[in-house]
Amino acid sequence: MKIVILSTSDQLYSTQRMVKAAQARGHQIEVVDHLKCNLITEQQNPSIHYMGRSLDDTDALIPRIGASVTFYGSAVIRQFEMRDIFTAVQSQALLRSRDKLRSLQIMARAGLGLPKTVFTNYSREVNEVIEAVGGVPLVVKLLEGTQGLGVVLVENKKAAASVIEAFNGLKARIIVQEFISEAHGADIRALVVDGEVVGSMKRQAKEGEFRSNLHRGGTAEIITLSPEEKTAAIQAAECMGLGVAGVDMLQSNRGPLIIEVNSSPGLEGIETATGLDIADKIIQYLERNAGKKSTVIA
Repeated sequence: MKIVILSTSDQLYSTQRMVKAAQARGHQIEVVDHLKCNLITEQQNPSIHYMGRSLDDTDALIPRIGASVTFYGSAVIRQFEMRDIFTAVQSQALLRSRDKLRSLQIMARAGLGLPKTVFTNYSREVNEVIEAVGGVPLVVKLLEGTQGLGVVLVENKKAAASVIEAFNGLKARIIVQEFISEAHGADIRALVVDGEVVGSMKRQAKEGEFRSNLHRGGTAEIITLSPEEKTAAIQAAECMGLGVAGVDMLQSNRGPLIIEVNSSPGLEGIETATGLDIADKIIQYLERNAGKKSTVIA
């Protein structure tokens, strides 16, 4: 099987791990920088060219698309889909997951637990927004923020009003969420592949920090999910349409609360914490599905 990984660098941990996993299973695999792909569209003959040659003979695709290039990355995936090449992450699923507000709306409709969230059109009714999430402390997030960037914990009402008004004044799109104090600065990352949780870890923020992202100094340890947490993770990936997903949850007094579903989850943290070969699970997923047509949604 010929597999293409869309990645801007072949030096990234996750990319290298999937290359090795594919080679170990006897597959031909190539890392392709999607930003250097040319998409040629003509009647009934969509084509993908890279470095002067065609990629049309690809059997399966693993997209690793950075948030800053979601638009072009999704277009490249869509071109592969138009050729009926199976992709681990479909173009529309990528777009859904990258839109924080849309993803929350989709999960709310599916009945999944979420932190109470407010989104407004730069409302001047700041006090109403604050009270709608249960008052302070609260969390303010930029809609386009990633990896903990653009996320602010505000602990008093005056400061909350100032932060929200400042973002509104800059015309920055934000959501305001309730702060789940009982999570104690920790969250859970569940890695879902083909409708199954293949690994999970608990990430703990460093002292004085509420964001548990590992690159911000957080630590990780293996965790056994409760049946409720496992079901929530699987349902979150399913309703987003993701075959491969990193589902982030908070443990709360009312059960697991989904905070984000990541369509390009990093493997280093979870493989290191759990000792599991997640990359191999992703390659097996491709093996089971290569040759199946991808559904293209305009």
